[in-house]
Formats: sequence, structure tokens, C-alpha cells
Amino acid sequence: MPERKPAGFFRGEKDHPTLITEAATSLEQQHRDRVRRYVMIMAFRIPCLVGAAIAYGIWHNWVISLLIIGVSIPLPWIAVLGANDRPPRSKDEPSRWDGRRNQKALDSRPHNAIDS
Repeated sequence: MPERKPAGFFRGEKDHPTLITEAATSLEQQHRDRVRRYVMIMAFRIPCLVGAAIAYGIWHNWVISLLIIGVSIPLPWIAVLGANDRPPRSKDEPSRWDGRRNQKALDSRPHNAIDS
């Protein structure tokens, strides 16, 4: 009988190492994720333009076609903003706020005015 390899609960679990560190994802992985997000959003633009042409061909209604094109206009801006966004913070990531909000002004004592 061939020897069976032990398998984890999930398929392919042994192919990926277990994450045992709190280190952030690598810059290369972050870049790949941002490029993937950009491409996915921009992939909706061409079907919108084609859909507008098909809608005009079927219904001969330019209003529907313009609405479909109107949906595709902000997609490049949305894609760029989404691609340039940093990865979301985890709940365990410490806040960088140093608490200045609760501090009083540097010199809060009353001042005497000098009359000349």
C-alpha cells in the first residue's frame, strides 16, 4: 500500500507555511494586491461601454446608454484611489496617537497686561 501523507483540515494547507509573526505583509505582496484591486475595478469599465452600445442597439434609447456610460466615468478615479490605499489596520495594531488631545495649553496661567 502506498504511504498516505498526513493532510490538514483545508486542502493545500501543507503547501503554505503557518504565519507565526506579527510582521506586516511584504511590499511586493501589498503591490500585487493593489494592482489586482485596480485591474478588477477597471475591468468593469469596458463591459459598461460595450453594454451602453448594446443597450442603444436594442432599445434605441440614448438615455439608458448615457446612464450606463455615466456609471463608467468615475471608475478610473475609484480604481486609483482604491489602489493607492494602504492595507487596512488590524485590531491589534497600536494607535499612533500620542494623546495631545488631552493636554492643556503650554502656558495656561493668566497673563497681566502692561499698560503704557
